[in-house]
Amino acid sequence: MNILLIIIAIIAIVLLLTGGFVSSLNFLLWVGIILLVLAVIVWLVRLLTGSRRV
Repeated sequence: MNILLIIIAIIAIVLLLTGGFVSSLNFLLWVGIILLVLAVIVWLVRLLTGSRRV
């Protein structure tokens, strides 16, 4: 689960950078923001519930 979370966060950062640099691909900015928010929510839920399963 941790590897999946890291991959989603990396993809979100890449999409944020791509969306920020290329104005014609503005929708990637929103996709990156949504993925980043989802990754943070999953991380917070795992932190609060104390789930340590891999």
